[in-house]
Amino acid sequence: MANFILIGLCILAGIYFRKSGKLPKDAHKGINAWIINIALPAVSFKYLPHIQFTSELLLPALSPIIIWCCGWLYITFYAFSNKKLSKATQGGLKLTSSLSNTSFIGFPLIMAYFSEKEIGIAIICDQITFMLLATIGIVVAIRSSQNQKLEAKMVLKKVLTFPPIWGCVLALTLPKFVDISALDPLFDKLASTVGPLALFSVGLQLRFGGWFSEIKHISFALLYKLFLAPLIITLIAVAFSLKGMIPKIAIFEAAMPTLLTSGIIADQYNLNPKLANLVIGVGIVLAFATTAIWFAVLNYSGLF
Repeated sequence: MANFILIGLCILAGIYFRKSGKLPKDAHKGINAWIINIALPAVSFKYLPHIQFTSELLLPALSPIIIWCCGWLYITFYAFSNKKLSKATQGGLKLTSSLSNTSFIGFPLIMAYFSEKEIGIAIICDQITFMLLATIGIVVAIRSSQNQKLEAKMVLKKVLTFPPIWGCVLALTLPKFVDISALDPLFDKLASTVGPLALFSVGLQLRFGGWFSEIKHISFALLYKLFLAPLIITLIAVAFSLKGMIPKIAIFEAAMPTLLTSGIIADQYNLNPKLANLVIGVGIVLAFATTAIWFAVLNYSGLF
């Protein structure tokens, strides 16, 4: 119960401070800078060195890639059937339909529905998701923009300067050569800031104005993100007779709403940023209900 109260309190606090004008307009950028540059790398150091990697972890590693590929096809089909859909809007919908909010929303909800120790599985989904955003996500954004040219140097720079990826790489390699266990309490305290600050940042960025005029696009995107994407991963897990907590977390992470950073990318490349942010905002609100449904499926269906 405490975790659910924390989720609601942090998001509502963010909404309140945004509307009250007590914080600068771009206050969320400073919070996100802390999360991306400090807290998320600390999460990697807290959990990854202690994970025993097995073939079962292929599902959380591959599920973001599967969701991205299916989402790309899904929006491509939607664009084919909707001739009026601009190239920029297609790009924005591909970003917001195919990338899950595996950390900012995913981590707190996993702690609320499951337990903190399952974050170790979730972080695998998270790192792959960020890698997709920093590589193929940027490629899609550039190709969808009317004003940007695709440059391999730009894509490579985005990948190599993304702190969570470096945190992941170092957390997997450094402990093999140096004993860093003495720093575990530090990583624990830094990692604990992800949940509250991420949710507060979400509240600061939530926007809902003008959603009704875009209801068709929003509905189509969220149908995939909140229902079809986790269903695809569920069918794969069932097909391969995967049982236990690992497939549950992979499916639950697939059921998360849209990655917040995809909205930032959509804004940066002018990919109908209003629609992208509406998909994100409406998706976050709906996800509190849809993730409860998926939790019930995972725990009471008898499949896992």
